[in-house]
Amino acid sequence: MASSSDFEKNLATVKLVLTTAASVAATAMVAGSLVQDYLPYEFRDIFFSRIRNFLSRFSTRMTVVIDESDGFDMNDVYEAAETYLGGKISPSTQRLKVSKPEKEKNLSITVDTNETIVDVFNGVKFKWILVCKQVRANGDSRIQLARFFELSFHKKYLDLVLQSYLPHVVNESKSIKQEKRTLKIFTVDSRILYDFGGDIGDAWIPMNLDHPATFKTVALDTEIKKFILEDLERFVSRKEYYRKVGKAWKRGYLLYGPPGTGKSSLIAAMANYLNFDVYDLELTELRENTDLKKLLIAMSNRSILVVEDIDCSVDFHDRNMPEDKFDEYRNRNRTKKLTLSGLLNFVDGLWSSCGDERIIIFTTNHKEKLDPALLRPGRMDVHIHLSYCTPCGFRVLASNYLGMEEHALFEEIEHQIEATEVTPAEVAEELLKGNDPDIALQGLIEFLTLKNKEKEEAKAEKEKEEAEADKEIKG
Repeated sequence: MASSSDFEKNLATVKLVLTTAASVAATAMVAGSLVQDYLPYEFRDIFFSRIRNFLSRFSTRMTVVIDESDGFDMNDVYEAAETYLGGKISPSTQRLKVSKPEKEKNLSITVDTNETIVDVFNGVKFKWILVCKQVRANGDSRIQLARFFELSFHKKYLDLVLQSYLPHVVNESKSIKQEKRTLKIFTVDSRILYDFGGDIGDAWIPMNLDHPATFKTVALDTEIKKFILEDLERFVSRKEYYRKVGKAWKRGYLLYGPPGTGKSSLIAAMANYLNFDVYDLELTELRENTDLKKLLIAMSNRSILVVEDIDCSVDFHDRNMPEDKFDEYRNRNRTKKLTLSGLLNFVDGLWSSCGDERIIIFTTNHKEKLDPALLRPGRMDVHIHLSYCTPCGFRVLASNYLGMEEHALFEEIEHQIEATEVTPAEVAEELLKGNDPDIALQGLIEFLTLKNKEKEEAKAEKEKEEAEADKEIKG
């Protein structure tokens, strides 16, 4: 009997608690409804804010509010959270927003209003909610839409949030944007720069970079590819090291060799591998050194600056040339204000530090024509010679164009390639001519035979001319 009596008492207690809770909840709902309907707008936020503050005294949870904008400027943390949470979709997620910006390849996925996302960092759970509500700005009768994220967590993890978690969100969002963005190639529109008086940043005109080259498809020797890949990986992973030693986080490459040896394809492969935009700078479009500085500032980080045919772009003199030759150069270029010293300051001076994680690539067909000041480390750190096609390069091209790793004619072709100065572009053109692999390879053999014959004839003709010249001198 005692046991039954205790049970009835406990049941009565539970009923009382539930009834009281229900009454409190009902009262709260009625009070909230009355406040919503009758309390002036200016006092509603104050009322609910006081209630939240009162209840928060008894809670172990803390909420960090991340507004969409900070005054007139966008809040970088809000944008980072929006990107970061778009990749944290789970089966429990009910609503998403999907968009595709113009000229972009990938979909943009973001969290919808009032959707809850739970994230785990270092074993700690964090709850995110995107809130959207109507507000009135101070002194303005118009109602505006305000969006913000609420990040809630246990109070004891506040230091973790501020010192580790939010920086992690920002860094991860940068990586996500980098991976998903469509690569661009920028060129300078000199009309905006000089004729229209536009902003210097608008002079860079973007287009999608759809070049398909990769390190797998570029016709380079395996060792050269390996060296370049290791150098690029080492560069992008050494941000703190560059800061430690006091150097701007940049890397300079010189690609040199005959036309058609794959310099442009290698640049595209580097851009695709790193997911870096390309800025193609034509120095002949610029008038002064200051234009060079302005364009440098307008470039984005994580990008590749390309100056092709540097020996032909601007008539930079070799500072070691004889004095009489230098006077002739100076008289011929009195009106030119774009100078070698300006370029060097742009590459390796104070202005080179205006940006991070940049690669500068110069190309030339004639390395010997360049001023030695351009060639030293710190300006052109890595010199890569892209020479004529090799047997290894031919096999890459055969795989690319014919889908073949082996063929009975390969040995003969490789032997002829070693004896002939033929560029990868010429080999690729021959492989494109035939739909049938056998016919294409046979056509390449005939092309190499003819090219080798022309080489031997040219060599014999040169030797004949030299012999006749010697004979005239002795006679």
